[in-house]
Amino acid sequence: MKRICCFAAVVALFATTWAAPLKVASPHEKITVSFDVVDGQPTYEVAYGDKQVIKPSHMGFDLAKADLPGSFDNMAVVRSGGNLSLKDGFVVKEVKNRKFNETWKPVWGEESEIVNNYNEMAVTLTQPEMQRTMVIRFRVYDDGVGFRYEFPQQQNLNYFVIKEERTQFAMTGDHTAWWLAGDYDTQEYEYTRSRLSEISKLFDASICGNASQEQFSKTGVQTSLQLKTDDGLYINLHEAALVDYPCMSLNLDEKTLTFESWLTPDAIGMKGFMQAPCHTPWRTIMVTDNACDVLASRLILNLNEPCKYKDTSWIKPVKYMGVWWEMINGKGSWAYTDALPSVQLHRTNYNKLAPSPKHSANTNNVVKYLDFASKHGFDQLLIEGWNIGWEDWANNSKDYVFDFVTPYPDFDIEYLNEYAHSKGMKLMMHHETSSSVRNYERHMEQAYQLMDKYGYNSVKSGYVGDIIPRGEHHYGQWCVNHYLYAVKQAAKHHIMVNAHEAVRPTGLCRTYPNLIGNESARGTEYQAFGGTQPGHTAILPFTRLQGGPMDYTPGIFEMDLSYAGNPSKVLSTIGGQLALYVTMYSPLQMAADLPENYEKHLDAFQFIKDVAVDWDKSVYLEAEPMEYITIARKAKGSDNWFMGSVAGKTAHDSQVKLDFLDEGRKYECIIYADAKDADYLKNPKAYTITKKTVTSKTVLKLRSVAGGGWAVSLRPL
Repeated sequence: MKRICCFAAVVALFATTWAAPLKVASPHEKITVSFDVVDGQPTYEVAYGDKQVIKPSHMGFDLAKADLPGSFDNMAVVRSGGNLSLKDGFVVKEVKNRKFNETWKPVWGEESEIVNNYNEMAVTLTQPEMQRTMVIRFRVYDDGVGFRYEFPQQQNLNYFVIKEERTQFAMTGDHTAWWLAGDYDTQEYEYTRSRLSEISKLFDASICGNASQEQFSKTGVQTSLQLKTDDGLYINLHEAALVDYPCMSLNLDEKTLTFESWLTPDAIGMKGFMQAPCHTPWRTIMVTDNACDVLASRLILNLNEPCKYKDTSWIKPVKYMGVWWEMINGKGSWAYTDALPSVQLHRTNYNKLAPSPKHSANTNNVVKYLDFASKHGFDQLLIEGWNIGWEDWANNSKDYVFDFVTPYPDFDIEYLNEYAHSKGMKLMMHHETSSSVRNYERHMEQAYQLMDKYGYNSVKSGYVGDIIPRGEHHYGQWCVNHYLYAVKQAAKHHIMVNAHEAVRPTGLCRTYPNLIGNESARGTEYQAFGGTQPGHTAILPFTRLQGGPMDYTPGIFEMDLSYAGNPSKVLSTIGGQLALYVTMYSPLQMAADLPENYEKHLDAFQFIKDVAVDWDKSVYLEAEPMEYITIARKAKGSDNWFMGSVAGKTAHDSQVKLDFLDEGRKYECIIYADAKDADYLKNPKAYTITKKTVTSKTVLKLRSVAGGGWAVSLRPL
């Protein structure tokens, strides 16, 4: 990641008094943050032009008295030391302001260059009673605000335990919100659209079953939270650079319409064990009057540190297929045998057990996938269920559940790697941990060494079920540290990581770009578990994707899953599935359906083959949360453009100007659209393919049916 332009000017104010409140505006003065200490309490507010966005809101922490064993008595005194409040009794000691402007190049992304331009104000606060110091640092961009708490090394605030972070976000009205139920372990829910005041009464209905879940409040919601005011402002609340700290949710006071931070607890109920010098993640507030600007914002990425790796040549975007969907929809199985109710690794002799005819990760089946994927130009093939232990892997709180290196008898790993390489492809490793995190760390190094041996360069990891160590949560400080540990260890082996069921991303892919994907939301798999309502893919780019790309696994062409003995239907059209390759940005894109289902629609499959996975430029043409999104993107190192548009629960008509194309050039335009009689329930496979010649002056008029969409490829003639 190369910085091509960097300028920073620093101004320190060392006067003994300050005008109250302190203010800092964005570079073009679109957004202003005001800060004050009111009756000893740090307080901030945010304005967009002349409109108030965040009313005066308090900041700070409650500390915990750590009742630790006797041998740690001295540490307990340091941690709890007298006054346990870090939210009052403060005075301003020092203020520093600076301006910063750089343009940096991501290793992969929605564009090849990103501008990082902000004005900063760092306020040093002291708590005279306790002789403690805390810094609150604000960075104000033209599209939003980031702020965090910093704790310099000091005698009276060295080791400390957070009972709760008390950061408030006081809303100016009963806004419309697109929200997920607050949960310590999953984001795999559908979004609910409602007024803030309606969250509690709709909360229970927003919950669906999951292998691991725990809610904390009927007014608790998760970030990234998308809001819209009645006068047309789009507000997004999230966090950036989540490192060594628990994930933040938000809890709403319905009387005052004020959100307050709510951190994920650990196994003993604490919210964070800290040692100065340290800092929290950034708390972010994006605000704009145009929905497209939310999609275009790089606020979260910009608040993360630059890339930690000197050499990034081994990090490559990937288009892949997988032996996956047939197990998800019930046609196949992960388990090798049905002969035993449970297995014990390296005690159970699989060679003496009858194999299940449904076991999908067998050599012959994988060869079939490899033949199809290589013929159509894919980079890699994911195989799930290749390794021993799948017979009793889930929901048993089993510690030694997988070893990540031993294949089933019907999976010839050496032959399949050689076969894949002979076809110009790689295999993608799968490490399902069943949330036995300590077991994964126990085996991680030898698992990565196996990948080195056979030439794997990417891994899909999974964290299904309750976390072991028992009592920890997916989004707590302990697991947050584990996910980053796995990414760092993988980098030592030049391995890219795609973690499923992990904590939702907060832009760390800028710092560690081998974190090439995450799930951390309700993906395509739920279409096989009863379906996901239209509109889901038109809200995810506003919310979950703000922190980083999602391995959504699109590209399902056969919507009726009865062929697999499954009564579910995929609630989408083929046109809508094609659009996702553009609207759901990811450098890791899967063609998720079975080869035989693609064989029936190779003309539509051509778009999946053609579409890029890395981009020089993205243009956000029209958008409204959960209703529609239309995006155009220019392929990295190419003059080819691709467009996609998805619709929610109602049809959408688009009139798209192609003025982003080079003036004076002609382009071949191939349009993959919903047919007039397409219907995501009754006729989902109805589509049309049209070819025409266009220029930058052309206006395309295209229609998406409810739950549908369209995709376009544009090549210079």
